[in-house]
Amino acid sequence: MNAILLALTSHDDLGGLRKTGFYVPEAAHPWRLFRNAGFAVDLVSVEGGRPPMDGFDPEDATQRDFIKLPDLATTPRAMETDAVGYDAIFYVGGHGTMWDFPNDEGLARLGRDIYEGGGVVAAVCHGPAALLNLTLSDGTYLVEGKEVSAFTNTEEEAVGLAGVVPFLLQSTLDERGAKHVSAPDFESQVSVSERLVTGQNPASATRVAEEVVRLLRARR
Repeated sequence: MNAILLALTSHDDLGGLRKTGFYVPEAAHPWRLFRNAGFAVDLVSVEGGRPPMDGFDPEDATQRDFIKLPDLATTPRAMETDAVGYDAIFYVGGHGTMWDFPNDEGLARLGRDIYEGGGVVAAVCHGPAALLNLTLSDGTYLVEGKEVSAFTNTEEEAVGLAGVVPFLLQSTLDERGAKHVSAPDFESQVSVSERLVTGQNPASATRVAEEVVRLLRARR
């Protein structure tokens, strides 16, 4: 089975300011690229069911196709999902991830099992929040000593949410021993470190997916 798991947040409250969720283009464009490359794509979320959405552009045909997927309405919970059969997991961003990704044991287990099974772990924008407490079987953080790109402190400040999110993602990745690599704000930046692929922001999502496909094809 050549399959990739897209992981989505279930958190919909942006610190009381407005609703949030997973960032639709960061899911839709990688989904389309993975499907075009011949991979099956399954969805999973923290709480199951239909996850909350943010950033949807109705003018984008790929986004329209993605939100119509029947599977999006009935995602299984990460805690109830097995990593067997998956070549990669892609943690989709969106501000909701900052609240529920870091401490979800199901998401961490899926990432650990896929990585230790020789697969690829990927994340984009705020999706690397799932990596903060993802430890390998030896107890070390997956990100420790690896180059990682994620939504930066200055980008969070630029969108006016540095004081709203529960922590700053870049700073917390640094605390876990990651080597954060960033481009200028809102420009594409992708880091590949062994079988960990991460992207800085929405502009990086498609390139992250391309690198995942490259790594998986190299395994064959």
